[in-house]
This record gives sequence, C-alpha cells and structure tokens, in this order.
Amino acid sequence: MRGSLRIGAGAISALAGLIALTAVFWSSGAPLWIGWRVYPEQVLIVALALAMTLAYLTRPSGPPALSWLAAGLSLAFGGWLAVRFPTLSENVFYHPTEALIVSAVGCVLLIEAVRRTMGWSLIVILGAVCAYALFSSNFSGPLQSRSIAPDRLLTFLILDSASLAGAALTIAVAVVVPFLILSQLLLATGGSAFFSDLSLALAGRRRGGAGKIAILGSAFFGSVSGSAVSNVASTGAITIPMMQDGGYRPKTAAAIEAAASTGGQLMPPIMGAAAFLLAENLQASYVDVMLAALIPSVLYYFSLFTFADLEAGRLNIAPVPENRIPPMARVMRRGWFVFAPFVVLLAGLFAFNLRPETAALVATLVLLGLSLIQTYDNRRVSLRVLVDVMISAGKAAVEIVLICAIAGMIIGLVARSGLSFGMGFFLVQLGQSSLLLLLAVTAAVCIVMGMGLPTVGVYLLLASLAAPPLVELGLQPMAAHLFVLYFGMLSMLTPPVAIAAFVAANMAKAPPMATGFEAVRIGWPAYLIPFFFAASPALLMDGTAWQIVATAVLALAGVYAITAAIVGHLRGALALPTRATLAVAGVAILWPIDAWQHALWLNLAGLALAAACLQFPARRPA
Repeated sequence: MRGSLRIGAGAISALAGLIALTAVFWSSGAPLWIGWRVYPEQVLIVALALAMTLAYLTRPSGPPALSWLAAGLSLAFGGWLAVRFPTLSENVFYHPTEALIVSAVGCVLLIEAVRRTMGWSLIVILGAVCAYALFSSNFSGPLQSRSIAPDRLLTFLILDSASLAGAALTIAVAVVVPFLILSQLLLATGGSAFFSDLSLALAGRRRGGAGKIAILGSAFFGSVSGSAVSNVASTGAITIPMMQDGGYRPKTAAAIEAAASTGGQLMPPIMGAAAFLLAENLQASYVDVMLAALIPSVLYYFSLFTFADLEAGRLNIAPVPENRIPPMARVMRRGWFVFAPFVVLLAGLFAFNLRPETAALVATLVLLGLSLIQTYDNRRVSLRVLVDVMISAGKAAVEIVLICAIAGMIIGLVARSGLSFGMGFFLVQLGQSSLLLLLAVTAAVCIVMGMGLPTVGVYLLLASLAAPPLVELGLQPMAAHLFVLYFGMLSMLTPPVAIAAFVAANMAKAPPMATGFEAVRIGWPAYLIPFFFAASPALLMDGTAWQIVATAVLALAGVYAITAAIVGHLRGALALPTRATLAVAGVAILWPIDAWQHALWLNLAGLALAAACLQFPARRPA
C-alpha cells in the first residue's frame, strides 16, 4: 500500500512539473528556436491532458482503479489527439468515425475531471447550451437558429479551434502558468515572509496596526498569487490571529482578511488569470488593463485601510507591540531582491512592449539569479527547490486549465449556435429601457453565477453574453468587461456562498454567514465603484490628466466619507443622523465629474455637507 502511494505521489509530482514545463516550452518560443513546426492546439491539448490526469489522481471518486483507468485514458487521449490534431482538424470529414470516438472520449473525460475539481456548475451550463444548440430550430423569435446535429456538436466541442483549444485555454497555459511559476518562486525565496514583515514595519506602529498589516500583506501577496482563497489560507494564518490579539472581533478580523485577499485579483501589476483573459477578449495590451484597474483597486484598498483605522479608533485598538515589529532597515536589507522581478516585469511591459508571458519568464530568471545569492530566510535555493517550484505551479494550474477548457467549449458553442445573438438581443432591449437596470441585472447574474464558479469561469461566460450588449448600448469595452470581472470577483465575499469569507471565518473560529455579511460591509466600494466607472472613463485612466486627477481625488474623499459613515466613527462616535448625512455626502463627492453635466456642483455640495458633519459633536459611546 505504501509503495503504491509513493508511486502515486511521484506520478502526481511528475505530471504537475510537466504542465509547468509544457507552458514554459510554448511561452518561451522554444518550438521556433529548434525549428519544430507544431500547431498551438497540440501543445494546449498536451497541457490539458496532463491537467485532466492530475485531477483524476488527486481527487479520487469511487474505486481507486477507476481513477487510475481514467488517468491513463486521459494521457492516451491527449497523446493521440496531439499527434492526430492536424489531420483531424483539417480533414475531419474524411475521418468521421475517428473524430467522433476521440471527441466522445475526450468530452466524457473532461466533464468528469471538471466535476471532480469544482463540482457541477460549469457542467450544467455546458449541458444547457448543448441542449439549446441541439433544439434551437424549435424556438421562436430571436432565439430561433439552425440546430446542430449531435455528431457535429461533439466534434465541434473537441476539435474546433474556437472551442476547446481556443483563446481561453491559450491564456491559461501560455500566460497564466508562467506567472504562477514566478509567484511560486517568490514564495520559495521568502517572499511571503518579506511581505508580512514589510507590512509590520510600515503599519505596525499605528492605530489598528494589525488590521493595516493584514490589508497591506494581502494586497502585496494577492497581487502575486491572484487567488483569493489561497491568499486567505497563506497570509490569514498570520494576520487573523494577530488582529484578534490586537482587539478586532473574530468576524471582523476574518472579514478584513477575506476582503483584502479578494481584491488582489484586480491589484496591478500581476492581478489574476481573468485579467489576461480580459486583455485577450478586448485585443488590448495587458498594460492597458493594468492602467484601467489601477484607480479602482487603489480606491478599494484605501477604503479597507480607512476601515481598519476607524474601526481601531472606535474600539480603542492599540498599535502592534514594539517587540513584534522588525526594523525597516533589516527587512529591506534582507528582502530588497523581492522588488527586482516586479521592476523587470513592469519594465518589460511598459518600456520594451514584451508580451506578458515573456516578461514573466524574464522576471523569473532575474529572481532565480538573485536567489542564488540571497533569500529572505537565508535558505539556499537548490535544484530540489526549483523542482518543487515547478511542481507547485503545475498543481496550481490544474483548476485554471480545466475551467478555461470547458469555458472555451461553452463560449465557442454560444457563438456557433446563435445563442449569443438571441441573448444579446434581449439584453439590449432591456438596456434600451434603462441602462442602469441592465447594469444591475448583470451585476446580480455575475454574483449568483459566481457562487458556484471561480472568478475566471464567471468572467469567461459573462464576457461573451453580458458584456457585448453593454458595449452596444454605449459603454466603453474596457468598462463593460471590468464591470463583469468585478462582480464575478465579488461572489467570493457575498453570502450565501462566500468562499473566501468562509475560509477566513473557519480560521478565526467565527460564524461563517456573519463573516460574509461583515466582508460585504467592509468591501462595499467593490459593489458601488463599478457603476461609477461604467459612467466615467476617467476612473479607468481614460481622459485628460485634469479629469483623471480630479476624479481620483474626489473619489478618495467620497470613499473616506462613506467608510466613516459605515464604521460610525470619525473624530469620535457618530450619531445615526450624522452617519446617514455623511453617507449621502460621500456618494455626492464620489459621483464622477464627467458622468453628468452638473456633477461638479454635486461634488461641491457633497464636500460642503461632509464638512458640516465634522462640526457636529461626537456622540458619547454608551
């Protein structure tokens, strides 16, 4: 038994490492260097087959022999299709039996791998879209289309380049995996400990230092990892007990960690996997996506920081004890090298116009070279450490690869079947009566769908269905896609299925549902700001310098006022009427100056109203 477990663990590590190596092989342009003419789909299919095999081995279901059989079939499917793809894709009509068998086997194996990895949500959506494609001729009105025969449907899902091995899987393998390798190498060289100590040194001596440390640490680490749940699990183990010891209530400590970790998915410079998909969908550079996301993410984290500060003032939470705060000079002396890959990454993107995956690989090589000289914890980076980095990156990529594969099938079939036209027609009709109503419906759908899907899956589906009608009704493409992405992300915080909040609640021994609602209260800007940047391109760095600066400054003031009203504390405890007035003033200040002809007067009125609120005496606490 032990021998079989060892063999299983070795196989899992080898498969995970091969996923990472396959991605590096393709992203680095190695096939061109060695003169190997290969279809991109062939490489993507190999990576997908490895991910499917790994899913069967790491998430057993039923008899062990069945999992091993499915794993073997996944490898056989990937190897066969990778070799035969050029023939089958170009001459499928001459090989109908082979194409049908390969497609049927691949479809069943992928669906079961996805079920084991993340449940039924995406599978149910794929089934619904397939049912529409099979019977679309029976519908009436805009939803009526030509039905697709079952055999044609099956071969389309697996063999068509607009489906399984489409843009979504390309981004997952070629772009996301190199960034995962960079993040895993940062962790292996002590990056997590560096970010924690840097946050301590920066904010530990201030009021509510424990909460501010958690926010800074999660922002730093979340920008690297791009995953809310893994961020909570890693940094939360340190920050949640620290906040509880400092005086924050358990549910508040867990909610702060969950909100800060979730925002990392949209925090430049690395952001999450969905940001790369957004750039691909818009045919825009990743630099444009980073710049557009900058002001909203700054507003979000400014609000979290303000909440931690004012909540500490309300509860009289003291700074972190001096003996727990490392000297800044020592932290920087030991960890300066951690900034090097970020500098290289940004220089590659902005100065040399490198593709994101190329910039990530160069940044990884720079970090690797520096880590041979110095690491934050003085641990020597050996070949074993590098192998572990590749294995960890491969394991982290499994879920993203599988999600992007099946989401690509759904997106391709939505376009092929005509469903995108029919749904777009209905949404445009809704938006013509009220664009605000369409935005609200889109936000609600994103959050509801996200309760069973990760952010990447929600964005991929809604970007093909909900974003085009928003663009057709006048929204800028970047605003429409970021709107969908933001509300897909918010499913991590929003009850009843708030995964990031529930993980943090478990670590803090707090009630899960209460923690979820507390996370919504703390992360409120993410629910409101997307509506404002949908109306104001300046919040997405699109406009004159004056418009961008003025809009950002006013937004910071508005966010501060609303957060103070939510906490109920400013210079002291605020009475309920004052809180309500301050919240109204904050919304008026936050209203973008280019969203309405007389918005500037509304901003000035909000500033005057907020200033008046400061004149009211603080309510004495009971």
